Amino acid sequence: MTIRIPATVITGFLGAGKTSMIRHLLSHAKGRRLALVINEFGDIGVDAEIVKGCGVQGCEEDAVLELANGCICCTVADDFLPAIETLLDREEPPDHIVIETSGLALPKPLVKAFGWPSVRTRVTVDGVVTVLDAPAYAAGLFAADPAAVQAQREADDALDHESPLEELLEEQLACADLVVLNKADLVDEHDMRRIGEEIGAMLRPAVKHVAAREGAVDPAVLLGLGAAAEDDLDSRPSHIDEAGEHDHDDFTTFSVELDEVDSPPRLAARLSEVISAHRILRVKGFAAVAGKDMRLLVQAVGERVRHYYDREWREGEARRSRLVVIGETGLDEARVREALQAA
Repeated sequence: MTIRIPATVITGFLGAGKTSMIRHLLSHAKGRRLALVINEFGDIGVDAEIVKGCGVQGCEEDAVLELANGCICCTVADDFLPAIETLLDREEPPDHIVIETSGLALPKPLVKAFGWPSVRTRVTVDGVVTVLDAPAYAAGLFAADPAAVQAQREADDALDHESPLEELLEEQLACADLVVLNKADLVDEHDMRRIGEEIGAMLRPAVKHVAAREGAVDPAVLLGLGAAAEDDLDSRPSHIDEAGEHDHDDFTTFSVELDEVDSPPRLAARLSEVISAHRILRVKGFAAVAGKDMRLLVQAVGERVRHYYDREWREGEARRSRLVVIGETGLDEARVREALQAA
């Protein structure tokens, strides 16, 4: 009987820590050949660039296949399946395939794609891992009105879908075989206990959740779940089962070119101000800093902005600053672009 290669789908909202978890996974692979398929929402391959620049031995650039401009679940025939077939047809196929979905992707259509005739006898979905940004959840990011979240909970346990983020969260949790409550170090013990209880109530029976910091989860926990998720679709409810289609009309994305940066802290402070003033969910990208040979990686979730130097600029590589902005529909692109460029 042909042994099917296991594939792990890593899902979770924008900035939850999926790429950090993959970097940790790569650095603790212990010789296992891992192939990565990374999906982006936007026109800059930030996540793939982060992984390619990770410096982990064995993480060659041709081990990372990037699918850009749109979510995997909307382009399975045109992009995703050919990417999987490319990996399977290698002279040395991978031991395990890891798929990082866009933070706006619904996981169930992707799992369904593994029933495609060309791959169903060669790959099995070992498990769907959903990464949750614990402090963002605690702050009410997934509700339309964060200030009213607690009052609504006390009044009615069955909250209506007032925000597309709520529905997206439910989709990602409903399909999960394991949930990682990431950035646990940024949440106090009381809130972590509450988050665990609330998330646990949304999960299918026997699905567990674990706490993590910086995406550091033992590969033995993430890989080898043995869920065969493609054969278990009926137990994973989804709103698109009734709707019959899926789009991203609730979200918008665009990129902004910036001048060379003089002060990373000032850039971070300005980013936080702009995010606070507009309906921005996520910012990620790279910046060139005056007098520095290293590239600055910039990531923001809500008003939390992180930046660090990830690698040196390569010979012949254009030193430029470019950020991807992702927000809800209605975001004033012109004003955001002007505000960021003024930084």
